[in-house]
Amino acid sequence: MANTRQSTKRAKIEKKRTLKNQINRSSTKSAVRDAVAAIAKGDVKNAKEAYLDAVKALAKAASKGAIPAGRAARKISRLTLLAKKTKAEILASK
Repeated sequence: MANTRQSTKRAKIEKKRTLKNQINRSSTKSAVRDAVAAIAKGDVKNAKEAYLDAVKALAKAASKGAIPAGRAARKISRLTLLAKKTKAEILASK
């Protein structure tokens, strides 16, 4: 329980930020999961679209501070390696 007006305000702001970060992290995880599934299927068109969406979501989450920048970079790197290993055409002409 907040004891002062300032701590009440900070608690309210923290609640809003937490909710926003949870939403951002959840959508990022979904995008990465969809990209991995599309790459595994081997459908180049859908995989390329899903890959680009996942990279965009990870970069956005990192820039907003929802996830650390290093984690986003690592996930983008691993997703890229998976795409290259599976189908090189997915990464051709981004």
